[in-house]
Amino acid sequence: MLVPLLAMLFALSAQQAPTPTPTPDPAVVSRGDHAMGFSHDTTTHHFLLNKSGGAIEAIANDPADVKSRDQIRMHLSHIQKKFAAGDFDVPMFIHDTTLPGVPTMSRLRDQIHYKFEETPQGAIIRITTTNTEALTAVHDFLRFQISDHKTGDSRDVR
Repeated sequence: MLVPLLAMLFALSAQQAPTPTPTPDPAVVSRGDHAMGFSHDTTTHHFLLNKSGGAIEAIANDPADVKSRDQIRMHLSHIQKKFAAGDFDVPMFIHDTTLPGVPTMSRLRDQIHYKFEETPQGAIIRITTTNTEALTAVHDFLRFQISDHKTGDSRDVR
């Protein structure tokens, strides 16, 4: 009796539709595409947390999409310079709010380092700090990005 019941429950759970992947707010996508100069549809963003800070990465989904790759590189190079100067206007425009961590990151800009690197399909900004207050702010900023962009990236420090 128990075995047929378990088999039936297993069969029912296997037939259920998979949980759809959450999508970001269309307004965030629209403002983001405008501000970044490339499409959310043809690229993938990652926001990563680590013990010294984290990273912002964007890649062209298609390795042959040189146009998106080059736009990513131009945008992240620009963002690296703006963040290093304490200017977070672009993410505040995209998300239509002051992001968590931004006031502290602006105030402690000389304690945070942003390194731009090209990758084969795009670019990455590595964010590092040894200041514990700045580190908390960086993590708060990246966690907000993960949530609002619905990237599925881990919110845990790795």
